Order: sequence, then structure tokens, then C-alpha cells
Amino acid sequence: MLKIDHLTKLYGDKKAVDDLTLHILPGEIYGFIGHNGAGKTTTLKSVVGILPFDKGEITIDGISVKQNPLVCKKLLAYIPDNPDLYDYMTGMKYLNFIADIFEIPTELRKERIEKYAALFELTGDLNSSIASYSHGMKQKLAIISAWLHAPRLILMDEPFVGLDPKASHTLKGMMKEHCENGGAIFFSTHVLEVAEKLCDKIAIIKGGALIKAGTMEEVKGDESLEAVFLELAENMEA
Repeated sequence: MLKIDHLTKLYGDKKAVDDLTLHILPGEIYGFIGHNGAGKTTTLKSVVGILPFDKGEITIDGISVKQNPLVCKKLLAYIPDNPDLYDYMTGMKYLNFIADIFEIPTELRKERIEKYAALFELTGDLNSSIASYSHGMKQKLAIISAWLHAPRLILMDEPFVGLDPKASHTLKGMMKEHCENGGAIFFSTHVLEVAEKLCDKIAIIKGGALIKAGTMEEVKGDESLEAVFLELAENMEA
């Protein structure tokens, strides 16, 4: 589904991402963890085509992000850590705007908007201005917009930040359902307890470099993910 091969991204002399290789298969929920500044957001933005990269290759369903960016963007959805939505729009206008971009037929978009808005208890707020939304409501709207065109690959940067417990539970269910239907999810998180329970595979990054990756069992063994993460981070600093 997603292949990141020897990705390197430079900011001047600094390697924000250093020769990173990760492969995410259909059906996988893949967690991406690391300290602030480790290179997680840079990696995600490189995958979705927001940032150019200096070396390596990224493909989605075998299609190069560099050579066919528009084709790749039709296959994916991206939720950044701080969704920048159009505050002058209502929630409904924004969702229809996204649906127009992806050419979703009228009846299908109506069905999906009703379904996901109900799940997140946002139905009664869709005709209100996004400017009046709380951070959590904006996060919910961004999640709904990402699921609208039924993308094959969904990338999320700290998706649980700002969500209440019920909305977090709803998102986890949507993630599992998406992957059960053959999709894939690649997301960063600082909430290690969530990653441990939710992810099929995990990758730990530090200073732009991959320090460990694999199935949850391969990465953590009999320890908690938090203990393994802290131990690996300390060993890298030693």
C-alpha cells in the first residue's frame, strides 16, 4: 500500500529524516512514534506531497508520489496535527467542498456525511460557521472530510489530540473498520497506550532515523510500549 524507501529530507545541513524505510501493507494500522522533532510530521508531509524530499522514493499502490502526485492524492487522505479549515464556511459547505474536489456523487456524499456526522454527534452543528467550532469539533470535521472519498490510505498526525473519550472511541472503530475493508492507516501519536492497543505494527523514530520497527509483539516483547520506547530513546542518547 505505502512504501517509503530510503527517504531523506534535509533542512540545510540538518537531516530531518535520515534514510527512512517503512512498508505499510493493506489492512494494517501502523503507528509512528517518537519525541517532538523526531521527524514524524516531516515524514507524513513528504508522503502526502506537501514537502519535497531530497533522496529516496515513496510509492502508494506502486505509484510514485514524485512522478504522479495527483494520482496519489486521490488514493489518500491526510489529517494534520492542527487542521486548518476554512473558518468562513459552515461545516456542511466545507464537507461539500471536499466532496466536490473528489467528485463524490450527490447521494453518496449525503449518505456518508449523515453517517459520520451522526457518529461524531456533529449533525446539529454542520450549518454553523466553522469559526464557532471548538478545537475538538474542528478535529471531528477534519476526520469526517478525510473519510468522505473512501481513500485507500489514511495518514494522521496526532489524531486523538483534542478529542473527547467518546470521539476517540469512535475514531478507533472507524480506523479498524477501514483496515478490515482493505485500507491502511499510518498515524503518529504520543499516546502510547492507544498505539499499543490499536496498532498492528509500530515504528519508533529518533533524530530522523528509524531505531525499531515491526509487529507490536516484535517491538515490545513482554514489556509495555512505553517502557520499550523510553529504553530505546535513552540508549540512543548514551
